[in-house]
Amino acid sequence: MSAARQPVSNPSESLILVDDDDREIGFCSKAECHEGNGRLHRAFSVFLFNEAGELLIQQRSEHKPLWPMYWANSCCSHPRESESVVDAGRRRVQEELHVECNLHFLYKFKYQAHFENLGAEHELCHVFTGVIEGVVSAHPEEIAATRFIGPDELTAEIAADPGRFTPWLKLEWERISADFLESILARIP
Repeated sequence: MSAARQPVSNPSESLILVDDDDREIGFCSKAECHEGNGRLHRAFSVFLFNEAGELLIQQRSEHKPLWPMYWANSCCSHPRESESVVDAGRRRVQEELHVECNLHFLYKFKYQAHFENLGAEHELCHVFTGVIEGVVSAHPEEIAATRFIGPDELTAEIAADPGRFTPWLKLEWERISADFLESILARIP
């Protein structure tokens, strides 16, 4: 199996459990963290822009147990034990999208969202942004499709058909649009 086809995550990998203040309190398998109402664990979301100021969004693979085929932000996942959140973000961007970039921390927040009767996300999520150059090559086991979209166009699409997008993307985009977008776009060369 080629490196691009090998899975980059699995249900048995260990996630970091945290309290409401993001203090580490233990570990639990990815599968267990997402059962029922979910167990609060550390996560990250990355929003990658190109030099034209467009945001890269991804359609989650049909193989994802939660929110398959929904549109999400550029990349999201979980840090591993003893791995900083920003290092995890850079690692996962490389694994999923085969690009490298610097990440800039924006904010963190806690949310919980249920997917049908199949499970839930319950995350304390660190949100990052970055600028990418070059060609994105999506990992086929993780991502069904990618596209670049203008900020106003994304806002309009979410308003017109919110059911196509993951709950975390909608929450994060609302905050990014209100509090960070102008400064993000100003930093793009």
